[in-house]
Order: sequence, then structure tokens, then C-alpha cells
Amino acid sequence: MVEQRVRAVVEVLAAKAPAGWSQAVLHCRADRGGMSLAGGYLRADGSPGVSLPRFHPELRALTAALSEDRGREALSLELRTRPSGEYRLVVCEDAVHRVTGSGSGFRVVLDPAARLSRPGARQEAGTAGPAGDPELAVARFRAYMERRAAVLGHPEKLPPPASAAAIDEAERRLGRRLPEDLRALYALADGDRTGPRPGYLFQGSTWLPLEHLVTASTAYGAAEQPWAGWGLEWDAVILDADPAETVRRCGGHPGWLRFASGEDGNYLAVDMAPARHGRPGQIIRTGRDHDGGPVHVADSVTSLLGRYLELLDQGAYEKGEGHLRVREPGRARGHREIIGSVPEQVPEALQAVHINDADGPVDLRPLTAARGLRSIHLNRSSTADLTPLRELPVESLRVTLDGGSGLAPLAGHPHLASLGLVTAGPVDLTPLRTVPRLHGLDLSEAGAPDPAVLSELHGLRYLSLTRSQWDTLLDAGGAPPGLAAARVTDTGSTLDEALAWSARLGLDTAHAFRLTGSVETGGG
Repeated sequence: MVEQRVRAVVEVLAAKAPAGWSQAVLHCRADRGGMSLAGGYLRADGSPGVSLPRFHPELRALTAALSEDRGREALSLELRTRPSGEYRLVVCEDAVHRVTGSGSGFRVVLDPAARLSRPGARQEAGTAGPAGDPELAVARFRAYMERRAAVLGHPEKLPPPASAAAIDEAERRLGRRLPEDLRALYALADGDRTGPRPGYLFQGSTWLPLEHLVTASTAYGAAEQPWAGWGLEWDAVILDADPAETVRRCGGHPGWLRFASGEDGNYLAVDMAPARHGRPGQIIRTGRDHDGGPVHVADSVTSLLGRYLELLDQGAYEKGEGHLRVREPGRARGHREIIGSVPEQVPEALQAVHINDADGPVDLRPLTAARGLRSIHLNRSSTADLTPLRELPVESLRVTLDGGSGLAPLAGHPHLASLGLVTAGPVDLTPLRTVPRLHGLDLSEAGAPDPAVLSELHGLRYLSLTRSQWDTLLDAGGAPPGLAAARVTDTGSTLDEALAWSARLGLDTAHAFRLTGSVETGGG
């Protein structure tokens, strides 16, 4: 069955090939969630030609047959086809897969259970008491509903109150008590939906009934940030909220109880596990669009309702057919992220900077004005001096280093977690031995690294090198012992070569499947 399905794919590739093609290369990852496709036709000189045609039915049939035959749901495959009709199929577990998008080469996951800890897990917990007041929250909510009714010309219906027993049961399932002001609101109404259309009482977000609050707060991706894969996670940074140190720096937390939904994957939540300057019951925005960090909204439901009353008094609302939405002006949160170049006046609140295509070496000294700077990426831009980074809490650094003192200024840096380095020649990696939190390193565009230093980076979890760099490292005695994932960046690598490299890293590749054959194509 597998061979039949392969031949069907090969026939499509040959039939739809452009003139002058020398080879079609198809890379595919497939699992129960679907499949991703990359590759294309190569010209006679080996250069890329046109992209692959659409042939999803044939490809789906092939991946389904392979999954059934191999007894595995997640697979990675490579199919190479020539005009003569000759083909070669290589299939392995999804642990080894082609890097697509802006990258190249192959990535291997050596420890599928490994995850990087979020900064929020290390932050000091808040000790202040809650800011909410249940009696005031109830009074403000009633005033809010009355003013909405006056604007709309009719009162809005709400569901019956949640019983005390229902609230207790919801809290038991959550493992946490709701803040008293939100608890008091549920004693007035169990959310804002009474028909097909909710009331959207919380600034365009629907107030969830208790049952949905529990589900939204405990579902996958709510209690902790979903893992996006090593390609994105190895140098990811979660920015701090404004005010600083109020909300934990993570994409999800068991203490974030989602009580209102934007129905777009984003939520308002009460934060019952604040950071040191936060307060339990504070309101945050979290969800799909907040992987880079949550947003602090108010110190309590009580305060949020007070703000809504002020906005109604100011006429800051949008009235539609049967609905009303308060419209909050954009609050000044400071310039957290800048893309382009170093500005003349660096905002104190700056946390991430992406400098692109600078004309000359970038002077990093002005960035010291941003005392909370977490991420610096110099894209196709260089600098000669990393000394200004000594006193900054930079966690992610991508840089082209042009002379100067090299990496010496990074010695002992307490925050640096990931480094992507570009150099024209060899660079001394010795300072990295004393960087305690370094977990990700990309040296694929740097000069030949010292294998003795790399093998001693016991905290390293991700490493990206070229094939020749890997060969030097592995021939010298082995990779860093704690690697959970790795990448080889060479564009022309085959899956067979990637499997051989993965085996040297310790991955069991004995179960890889290979199939060769030929079909009639008329291609000679």
C-alpha cells in the first residue's frame, strides 16, 4: 500500500514538473493535526526552481498509509524524484525534521519532554492584599448597568445569579478561590449571556458563566503557555507588564482565572498569583495574542468597573443596534519594543530592540538608558563593543561581532539565556563558561568554535551549527551533555545525512524507513 501511494505522488510530481528540472525534493511533516509541506523543483545546475504543485489528496493518502504501516502518528518524510522516474523516500519519526520558513537545514529533538522554564516561575511573589471591594464592586456594577440602559434606551437582561454552591464547586475545580469582588458579581448574575448574543459587558469581551470560566482557565494552553517548538522557543523572550513586576512573565499560569472572553482566543483574567508589585485579583489580558507577555489592565474588578463608569460619563463608547461597548483610549504603556534603529532618545521602558541593516557599527551605549532591556537583535548589523550589556538584564542577544573585546563583556552575565552570533573569523567562547543561564546558542554563522568550550557548557539545551562545525565538535569528543534539541543549518543536507548526524548525537534512528523505485514518466 505504501509503495502504491508513493508512486501516485511521484507521478504527480513528474507530470507537473517545469521544463529543465533535474530533481523534485519534497519534505513533509504529518501528525494527527495535519501536515506541513516544503520543497520544490531543482534546475540542472542545482539551483532552486519553481515550488511544488498542489497534490494534497495524494500526499494525505501517502502519510496515512505510512502512519498505519509504521504505527506512528507523527512522521517526517523526504521524497526525491528525478525526470527518469527514479525516486527515493526516507521516513523517520518527527524528532528529525526539515527546518522551513526563514531557516534551513534540519532540527532534531533529543528530549521530547524537555521545556525551558518561564521567567515568571522565578519571580518573587506579591505580598500585598487585594485591591477589590465586593460591596463597592456590586454598587458599581449596578450603576454601570443602569447607565448602559439609559444609553441604549432599555435594560439589558442578565442570567440568574450563580448559587453559593455553584461558586464553591467552581472554586474547588479551579483549586483557587475567586477574588471577593468577582465572587460578588457572580452572586448577581452568572455571566452576561441570555440568548444567542452575549452582552459583551467587559469592553467588548463577554462575561463567562462559571462553567465556562472553569473550562477556559483549566484547558490546555490556559494554565501554562503552549510549547511552540524549539525553533521559536530557544531564544524567545517574555516581556514585563506595565507597571513592571506586577504580572509574572509567562504566557499562562494556573493562577490566571479567565472570566471574560474576546471570542478570539484572548481573555480578561483575574490574576491570583501576582508578581512582587502586583495584587491578587488584578485584571490582566492573556491568551492567543499575548505569548510575548500579559498586559496589566487594572488592580481589581472593582477598579475596572469604576473606569467603565468614567468612560460612560465621558461619552467614550460605541453604540450599535442593541449593544454598547465602552471605548477606552490607548493608555501610555511606554515604548516596550522598537524595530529599525537605536532612537536618539531611548525610552526608559524599552524592553526589546531590533536593529536592521545599519550603515555602520552600532553603538550600544545609548541603550543603557533602558534599564529593563531584555532583547537585542542586530539583524544584518554589527557592533564592536558589547560592554554596555554588562549592566542590562538582556536575555536574548543576536549580534554580528566585529572586532573589539569579543565576548569578554558577557562573562558572568546573570541574565543572558540565548545568543546568536555572527563573526568573520574565530571567536573566543571562553567567557560563555561563566554565563549561568545560557540555554541556547547559534554559532552557524560564526568562525570555527572551540569544541572544548562547547562540550563544557552543561546548561546548554539548544545548539545550532553547520555540518562542518558539528563534525569538528563530535570528532573532538561530543556535544554538550544537556542538549535537548539541535540544528544543522546546511541548505543542501538530505534527510539521510540528518539521520546520520542525529545518530551521532544519540538519537535512535534504527527504525527509519527507506524505499527506492521507479515509475514510467516519459522523462528519459
